[in-house]
Amino acid sequence: MLVIITRWLVITIAIMFAATILSGIRVESLMTAIVAAAILGLINVFIRPVLLILTLPLTILTLGVFAFLINAFLLAAVAYFVPGFEVDGFFAALMGSLIISIVSWIANRFIQTRDKHDNRRQKPDVIDLERGDDGKWR
Repeated sequence: MLVIITRWLVITIAIMFAATILSGIRVESLMTAIVAAAILGLINVFIRPVLLILTLPLTILTLGVFAFLINAFLLAAVAYFVPGFEVDGFFAALMGSLIISIVSWIANRFIQTRDKHDNRRQKPDVIDLERGDDGKWR
């Protein structure tokens, strides 16, 4: 739960940072940024994977560049639904999504997820096998 809240705050800070750097993105208040981050997170969890699968041939054809366009579209969609969060045009949405992605990626590299059973850092894409006394891998 703490990791989810931390990542939510990271996205909030990334949105505020993008609004500070880009003139085409405006955030009315911190509460607006928090709501926008929550909606952006939900859209990234539920809608973005579906869009990526549906546009997979185009994404492969463009060597992944089309995924950035999807991110920009989703950021513009969040601006449409959240009052007080404005994105002026597609170029601002594209640049904003790039800034938010980079800031989130850098910050998430420092957020450690810990396993409940031990204190080691959890690696989600790695399966840790240990050889038992009977010679079988577990």
